[in-house]
Formats: sequence, C-alpha cells, structure tokens
Amino acid sequence: MSASLVYAPLVGWWVIGALAAVAVALVALALWRGLSGWWIRALGFAALLAALVNPALQEEDRAGLSDIVVLVVDESSSQALGDRQAQTEAAVAAVEAEVAALPNTELRIHRLGDGEEDAGTLALTALAEALAEEPRARVAGAIVITDGRTHDLGLVPNLPAPLQVLLTGREADWDRRLVIKNAPAFAIIGEEFVLDLRIEDIGAPPPGAGNEVALTISVDAEEPATYTVPLNTDLELPVTLPHGGANVLQFSVAPVEGELTDRNNATAIQVNGVRDRLRVLLVSGEPHAGERVWRNLLKSDASVDLVHFTILRPPEKQDGVPVDELSLIAFPTRELFVEKIEEFDLIIFDRYRMRGILPMSYIENVVNYVRNGGTVLVAAGPEYGAVDSLYRSPLAEILPVAPTAQVVEEGFRPALTDLGRRHPVTEGLEEDAPEGGWGRWFRAIEVEYLDGQILMTGPRDLPLLVLNRVDQGRVAVLASDHAWLWGRGYEGGGPQLELLRRLAHWMLKEPELEEETLTATVQGEAMTITRRSMLEEAPGPVTVTGPDGAETVLDMPQASPGKYETVWQAPMLGLYRLEQGDLVRVIAVGPAAPREFIETIASSTELAPLAEGTLGGVTRIEDGLPDIRSVAEGRPAIGRGWIGVTPREAYVTTDVNVVALLPPWAWLLLAAGFALLAWLVEGRKGAKA
Repeated sequence: MSASLVYAPLVGWWVIGALAAVAVALVALALWRGLSGWWIRALGFAALLAALVNPALQEEDRAGLSDIVVLVVDESSSQALGDRQAQTEAAVAAVEAEVAALPNTELRIHRLGDGEEDAGTLALTALAEALAEEPRARVAGAIVITDGRTHDLGLVPNLPAPLQVLLTGREADWDRRLVIKNAPAFAIIGEEFVLDLRIEDIGAPPPGAGNEVALTISVDAEEPATYTVPLNTDLELPVTLPHGGANVLQFSVAPVEGELTDRNNATAIQVNGVRDRLRVLLVSGEPHAGERVWRNLLKSDASVDLVHFTILRPPEKQDGVPVDELSLIAFPTRELFVEKIEEFDLIIFDRYRMRGILPMSYIENVVNYVRNGGTVLVAAGPEYGAVDSLYRSPLAEILPVAPTAQVVEEGFRPALTDLGRRHPVTEGLEEDAPEGGWGRWFRAIEVEYLDGQILMTGPRDLPLLVLNRVDQGRVAVLASDHAWLWGRGYEGGGPQLELLRRLAHWMLKEPELEEETLTATVQGEAMTITRRSMLEEAPGPVTVTGPDGAETVLDMPQASPGKYETVWQAPMLGLYRLEQGDLVRVIAVGPAAPREFIETIASSTELAPLAEGTLGGVTRIEDGLPDIRSVAEGRPAIGRGWIGVTPREAYVTTDVNVVALLPPWAWLLLAAGFALLAWLVEGRKGAKA
C-alpha cells in the first residue's frame, strides 16, 4: 500500500494564485501597521486557500511485478565455427540458472539466425524487437551471446537497463581469407583489365603459417592454373576474357590446418564479356533486292563497324573494260583480305561470284581465317551453282554443301528440321509464325549435303540453312536469296530479323547459342539448371557439389525439344559446381563467400561502446562464465567475474481510495475561528492601551 497527497482545486490555479497574492498583501499591511494578530490572519487566509485547493489523501493498493532480463542468442553461421556453438549453449544454461536464482526475475530468450539475402547477423535488430515485446518499466537488463560480428550497427536500441555481451570465440583463433576488392560487371573481350585481390591471415596465426600461398585461378570450366603469391599483400591480377557473355572467374587457396573455416578460401565473380566494336566484312556480288537486308541489319547496331565490299556491275553488262579499272578508286583488297583479315569478327559473302577481283590466294586467306577461329556466312543465290561460284574456289574446303547447278524457282515455305527445333539458332521460331505459317520464298539453290547441321529445309526437302564447325571456326550457308521477303511482310512474313540475329550471334560464338551447354540461373536460393543438347538421347542427371563438399544428383526432365531443366533449392550460400558428362559449370548462390564468413574472428570492438554506454560491458566466455548480480540504478553493472542487472521495482495498482483531508465546512469553520481569534487578540490589546 502507498499513500500520497493529491489536489483537486475548486477553481482554476490562476484564481487561487491571485487570491494568494491578495492575502499576502493584506497580511503584509497588518504587519506594517503593527497589528499583533497578523500571523493569525495569515493562518485564516491559508485555511481559505486550502479549502479552494481541496487537498485529499490518496491510498493505492499495489501489486509488485517481476523484473525481465532479455537474452538474445546469436545462432548465425559464424557461430558454428570452432567450439562457439558449445560455448553458446553453456552460456545459455548458465544465464538461465543465474536468473532463476534472482528474486522476482524472469528470463526471455530470443534466438536469431542468418539475415535474409545475405544480410549477415542482425543482433541489434533482434534485441530491439525483443525489447519492443516487453514493458519498458520491467526490463532489468539485456544479455547478448554472440561473436561480436553484427551487421546492423546503425540501429542502436533504446536500452532502459544495462547491456551485457557474452563473447564467444577464442583469443588464439585465426583464419585465412581471400578477398576480391573490385570486380567489374562488364569487360571488353580481348582487352586486359585488372582485378585487385588480397589473401590475408586475420586473428592470431601460428608462427609457421608462412608468407606465401598457392593461388588457383580458373575461368569457367577450363583447367585451373596455380601461382605462388605473397600473403597479406594487395595483388593486381591482369585478366583477359576469352569469350562473350558470362565468364565465371574462380579463385581459391588451399585450406590450412588450424584455420577457423575454408568457406572464405574461395570466391567466384561473374564478368560479362562484351565486344567493344564488332567488325564485319560484307562482300556483295550481284545487286539484288535482298542486298540491303544485311546492310540494314548490321548498321542498326551502333556497336558494329561494317566494311561493305560490293560490286555494282551486273554480269550481263559486258563491254571489255578490265575488272581492275571498274572502280573510281582502288579498293583496299590486299589490306582487307591479307593484312587485316584477322581483325574481322564475321565475313559475309552475299551472292558473290569469282570474277577475278579477289585472287585465289585471298580466298585461301579466308579459309585459314576460318580454321583459326574466324566465321564465314554465305548467302547463296543462282551464282552459287555457276562456273564462277565460290564453291569453285579454295573456300570449297570448308563449305558444308555443294551446288548441283540447279535453281528451284517455285513457291515454298521454309521449314525447321527436327534438329532445327532443338538448335538454339532456330528453336522456338515456329511459335511466332502467323496463322497459316510463314510467308513463302520463291527461289532456292539446290545443294548436296556434305557436313554440318541442317536446321531448315526448302522445296523438295532440300537443305536451306546449314551450319558447320571447321577446326576452330564456323561456317554457315543460307541456300536462298529470298529471306528479304519475310522482312517485307509478304504473306505474313517471318522471323527474318530474329533468325539472322541468332545466326550472327552463333557464328560469333555467343555462349547462350551453343548447342551443348549447361547453364544455371539463381533467384534467391532457387537454382534453375538448364541443359541444352542436340543428342537424341537424354543427357542424364547432373551432379551438384555444394560449398561443403556434399554432392547431390538431380534428374533433368525434358522441358522442350533439346532442352532439359530442373529447379533445385540450394541448402546454403556459396559456390556450387555442376557436372554433367564433360560439361562443367560453376555458379554462386548469393556471394561466393557469404557475409557471415568475411569477418570470422570474434571481436568486441563494435559492441563494446554500446554496452559501456549503458554501464554494462563485454565478457569473454573463454575467461569463464560470470555470475549475475543485482545493482542499483546508475551504478556500474560489470566487474571481475560478474555482470549486473538493475531491479526496476515495477508494480501495478489494483485499487485506489481517495479521502478528502477535511470537508469544506471544516475549512470554513477553521478560517472563521482564526478570524475570530485575531479579532479577540487585537481587541484585548487595544483595551489595555
């Protein structure tokens, strides 16, 4: 029970203040005039003012409430390193026992894991949420069991009591980690850029840890290369991307006995290779309606440097003028086909015929260019079967089809072969066909198949689009010069732009258009694994090796012709290796080294200032589990071997009883009595006088 004096004034306080001022003035006047009853008058005025203030005695029946201690337990990934998990469980058991021994005290335990999307350890967020669930007046203290590596230091909870940190880990802990300091999202193919990386030992490495380490580097599924590099030194690594599209660069150092974890000994970055300028040589022969198709396609891309070598003189015009005198200026044929041919990414022969302008030695240079990794596309017309056809030149060594000298002049609709429905160049094109099918073409060159892949057929099932690989290069033949009809929308048209775009990108060896590929995309922790194959038989299961070395075998059901796909939920963040036959792919779910494993050494540096600001502190579990004591508010709450909580003495009022100090008539009677007494005192003294 508790009693207190409360007031319920009958008039406003400003009125009481004004009356009090008048009373003081009257008492002062009486004192100045020498009236002996001035102090009795003052008591009378006080009684009147007290009646207006209306004092009352309030009695409360109170029920005491228990104090609350909040315990936040860090169970993030870094807490599984070393013996921290055992330290944590021992600390939780000790805190439970100590709080249970405190009178009138309860314990609230909150556990937290890794933050979503690699947010790391959000210990202060968990503490703030735990405090929000409890009445602030009852919180006697907060205890956090952690390794000190929190990633939400910008959030500072408003603590009404001491904060104590029980730090896991050991002073002798050490770890070796690999850090990539800068990783561009894009880089130009064939041009060197520099990656800054560092391999360092953190914590307390043993004397025999060494000053050098073997760094293993690999790009995509290529054979890894190993180099010896210094420890604890910033390294500049020159890198040149081998191909366009996604390039996965993997870096790793071997695990060392005694280090906390090897999860940060490897990392991978994905750099998209882009071409600075795509150089295309377009060699046009006889002018025709579809010649501008190639030019418009190539010039529509600002990143394409187009060199157009064209012959505007039709074959039927014969006037005896030597071919080397047909141009106003000398065309740099030697420079293009001898000196700089290797600089071109793609060479297109559009209805070109051998007319003596390009010597056979130049055509042999084109053949060597393809064998060394170049690409050639032949868009054939009627001249392909003539006596001066490109097939009658050294180029025949690498062409996948041979002409029969026959030209089919009839309407037909190009059709995809079974292989074409699976091939990335033509896959899905039929889905975009208008009602009734693609528009017709009216001319095709009869050719005999020699080698390669037939993706499209024309009239009489003749090969229409044939692709082939020659040594390191690629060759394609389109056995018709009527593709332009699709671009004009004739009879509904067709996917001319998409077909030619894919064809050009396949010839430029873009990874997403390769026939045999194993790819994976990640959204959150869901991994979508895709296998593209031209084989008739299913490619079989894929083996996934996780960051912890565990292997998982996944079946690959067919999603569409030539395409097999499965979706798998990755169990943890880190690097995953996918293997299916000879195909290997590396992909990272989240960062290759999750945030929890960037800083692995336990440290009190970040949380100590926050704890000390509440008169609490940091205690290493390694040094022994502390006792828990009650300390007065405002006193230090940590010492050698002990930590403190502050009892709050919170309560809830169960009943309130308010009794007036005196009834109104008693105040009036008291004031009248003082007035009468003052009159009598002053009257007697006046009679004596």
